[in-house]
Amino acid sequence: MTELNDAFENAQKDVKKLTNRPDDATLLKLYALYKQGSTGDVQGDKPGFFDFVGAAKYEAWEQLKGTSAEAAQQQYVDLVAKLSD
Repeated sequence: MTELNDAFENAQKDVKKLTNRPDDATLLKLYALYKQGSTGDVQGDKPGFFDFVGAAKYEAWEQLKGTSAEAAQQQYVDLVAKLSD
């Protein structure tokens, strides 16, 4: 496992220990970076119109299309570190 993969896994644990809940925009960014870093480009059909949360998550992930897994993982690690300060 690479150093980045270790940092990404540790950040996933650290994000659950945050004392203050991030705002919704930051939560969407975390979700999208996690999905892009772990799964790659967005997959599946966009949720229906009435699934507001699902659609927002899908759109946030879709905005990262083409971002490499490594870049997304690094951004995720950096964001979690910033939130942990």
